[in-house]
Amino acid sequence: MSEWDKSSWRTKPRIQMPDYQDQEALERVEAQLSKYPPLVFAGEARKLRAELGKASRGEAFVLQGGDCAEAFDQFTGTAIRDTFKVMLQMAMVLTFGAKVPVVKVGRMAGQFAKPRSAPTETVDGVELPSFRGDIINELAFTAEARRPDPQKMLQAYTQAAATLNLIRAFSTGGYADVHQVHQWTLGFTEGEKAARYREMATRIGDTLDFMRAAGIDSHRSAALHQVNFYTSHESLLLEYEEALTRVDSTSGKWLAGSGHMIWIGDRTRQPDGAHVEFARGVMNPIGLKCGPSMTPEDLKVLMAKLNPLNDPGRLTLITRFGAGKVAEHLPRLIETVRSEGANVLWVCDPMHGNTVKSASGYKTRPFDKVLSEVREFFAVHKDHSTIPGGVHFEMTGQDVTECTGGVYAVSDENLSDRYHTACDPRLNASQSLELAFLVAEELTQLGQRPAEVAAG
Repeated sequence: MSEWDKSSWRTKPRIQMPDYQDQEALERVEAQLSKYPPLVFAGEARKLRAELGKASRGEAFVLQGGDCAEAFDQFTGTAIRDTFKVMLQMAMVLTFGAKVPVVKVGRMAGQFAKPRSAPTETVDGVELPSFRGDIINELAFTAEARRPDPQKMLQAYTQAAATLNLIRAFSTGGYADVHQVHQWTLGFTEGEKAARYREMATRIGDTLDFMRAAGIDSHRSAALHQVNFYTSHESLLLEYEEALTRVDSTSGKWLAGSGHMIWIGDRTRQPDGAHVEFARGVMNPIGLKCGPSMTPEDLKVLMAKLNPLNDPGRLTLITRFGAGKVAEHLPRLIETVRSEGANVLWVCDPMHGNTVKSASGYKTRPFDKVLSEVREFFAVHKDHSTIPGGVHFEMTGQDVTECTGGVYAVSDENLSDRYHTACDPRLNASQSLELAFLVAEELTQLGQRPAEVAAG
């Protein structure tokens, strides 16, 4: 393996990244960011790697979720709290139903940049650069708004730091206490799924009451009144990533200080590309998006580059094929992993392969397609005696109408009611909770198998 440093990605082909017009301004921002404290710490990244390793053996399950792309103008403490709350609800449903610990990883505090299918877009005969996320440019369709601005990296850092500060407070300050499980119910999760959640919360409360009556003080258990909550994002804007990369003083290894886990997108996973080059040298857990075009040959090279020591918890393969296509594509990747004896964690992203344009013109994702891909993911892993280790959702705690279907049957006509995303459509709180119950049912039916069988 060739030598690596945090700037070596600059010698590789780069795609899906902006061309900044003012290089001096860019260098000033990079220099300023490089002086800022890292957003996460090496010990946290090591702990997440250990938990992901357990999930790869079927000893835990990963719930990864959050915004498609975090927006500057929608940044509020309430929005962070509500997304955090929904993830707690989903994790509780999964833990209670499937009887395994849930590793909670948010698409938060760093998910500011987005790859695009085309570098430009044309409106009424005017062609401008595509919107690539608030860390790069602005959504308004003007030449000035679409010009990449390096100063936006500083605003992204500030928002990420504030988000992490609030998440850490929620995680350890009592808000995540399992004794408050009844109070996590959001006001708009009414109906059948909310009733199931309240029933589950009552059963948990009864269990805690029994423990107290038996002389076991559950209030003294840290595991019951605080949680580990990690952050993740696609490491797309490498100038930002490099500027926040630091050496861990205890191990001497490099840490991507922008988030606990970073992933490489399906569009930027070229084995000799800049994004793979950057990710291979940092100690963080690495996610790799795998779409229909992933070949066994590329996967072999990528696994060798990204996890040369074959450490459990280091590499997560996040599959995104689309409903009806999992059985066509996933088996060859499973066989490739098995033939290489590779340690990987399998996670299903049922969002990105199921995006459609509705009759009303809105980009949306049908809930039944999302659910179908999850079920196919579980079925293929069952057939191959491998571990389906997690799910990856684009979701929000807000009561949006962006994905059709679900228990409240959001229709094409409803999409315009509360369509707030600037990029891809997200599941709302009730759809997310409904999906958690359905995933828990899949896990329950699957059952827990010995690690030696799962390793295949």
